[in-house]
Amino acid sequence: MQQAKILVVDDDAVARELLAEALKKEGYDVEAFSNGADAIERGKQQRVDLVLTDIRMGTVDGLTVLREFKRFSPDTSIVLLTAFGSLEGAIEAIKQGAYDYLAKPFKKEEIKLVVQRSLDHCRLVRENARFREELKTKDEWSPLVGSSPAMLEVYKLVARVSESKSTVLLQGESGTGKELIARAIHANGPRRDKPFVPVNCGALPDTLLESEMFGYEKGAFTGAIGTKTGLFEAANGGTLFLDEIGELGPALQVKLLRVMQDQEVRRVGGTGSVKVDVRIIAATNRDLEQLVKDGKFRDDLYYRLNVVRITLPSLAERKEDIPMLAHHFLQKCAAGSPGMVRGLLPETMALLKQYRWPGNVRELENAIERAVSLSHGPLLTPDDLPEAIRHSAAANGESKAGKTEDSEVCLTLEEVEKRHLIRVLRETKGNKVKAAKILGIDRRTLYRMAERFGLDLGDDAEGTEKE
Repeated sequence: MQQAKILVVDDDAVARELLAEALKKEGYDVEAFSNGADAIERGKQQRVDLVLTDIRMGTVDGLTVLREFKRFSPDTSIVLLTAFGSLEGAIEAIKQGAYDYLAKPFKKEEIKLVVQRSLDHCRLVRENARFREELKTKDEWSPLVGSSPAMLEVYKLVARVSESKSTVLLQGESGTGKELIARAIHANGPRRDKPFVPVNCGALPDTLLESEMFGYEKGAFTGAIGTKTGLFEAANGGTLFLDEIGELGPALQVKLLRVMQDQEVRRVGGTGSVKVDVRIIAATNRDLEQLVKDGKFRDDLYYRLNVVRITLPSLAERKEDIPMLAHHFLQKCAAGSPGMVRGLLPETMALLKQYRWPGNVRELENAIERAVSLSHGPLLTPDDLPEAIRHSAAANGESKAGKTEDSEVCLTLEEVEKRHLIRVLRETKGNKVKAAKILGIDRRTLYRMAERFGLDLGDDAEGTEKE
């Protein structure tokens, strides 16, 4: 296995060499630098897994090293070190993309643990990118969004199962993206040039669904004035996606099992069979195992469907993906109106991350679409969000009234200043001229304040949250 590449950057020679030597003893490939400029140059020449850098150094300090690596090597983990630790410094470091922030002096076991976690994070980010690259096709289908460990496992399974012919069972709550995953499997497999046919098994009564899936012959029933090809035949050579498979009635379960076993379909009212070559991908938000125990779903059909099972996490189980998803949907919704909505206020993002999302990713997409439609400025405000999200936050705040009251009393002056600045930007829809006037300062001071608090106001008259 290839050694992890680590750069140690510190203008304190003793601290630099001690740390580098300790990491070399752990088996890492370590290089030490006395200044940030040389470390940045090395990063441009060779792939680096982790950079441990002091913050206060000459002209090219640790934050500059952080920003430069995030620009040309965003998957490299950065840990900032300082002898002048503070909560403000830690928040600023994490906000700018550092994986962690350590105050000197640190214990040997502490730095070993942070290094291992940082390298694990780097590996996860790179695996995520690699598996998503494997899922790219020439077809235009909505990309999978998310870099959480839970979604990484989904990407791995999709990448591995796409090339096979195995039947796949997708399980997950409504709105988690089961059809999107099914389309990804189809689009990245050998059947990509053949049809992908989706069927909602819960949308029609069994009698109609049977004729839709298997087709019918002329005269098979009243109104059958001609022969109709079923969806199995329409999907021949490709993929049939059976959504809400748990809603199938007993009679259709028997017929589906027979088709899967024999690879033949018999149209309603017909006497002969038609050979089909169809890959089945089924999806459900119900517990099929429990349905089998309850006698509501055939066990033999369940085993036929459950060859490869992929369980999609709920949005509550992957909350770290909410910012990425929110920005993805914002860009998608705002594509038709360039120059308008460009970002979200920190308060807005905080509400999105706090909400439970019972409707999962689909609900988040709808919420962002609504907010973009209602917004009159470059930044989405809490008032642009659906009422349910705002009320949920209010209810949560009331349930924690005691804690909230204590924390408000203990706010630092700087935190009060930051909150007031954000509130003014929200009220003015990001207009710097109006915001500066309300605050009683000039625009240059406004820029300095925004930069201190991690807000990028841009070069025009509108501000946007720094991502």
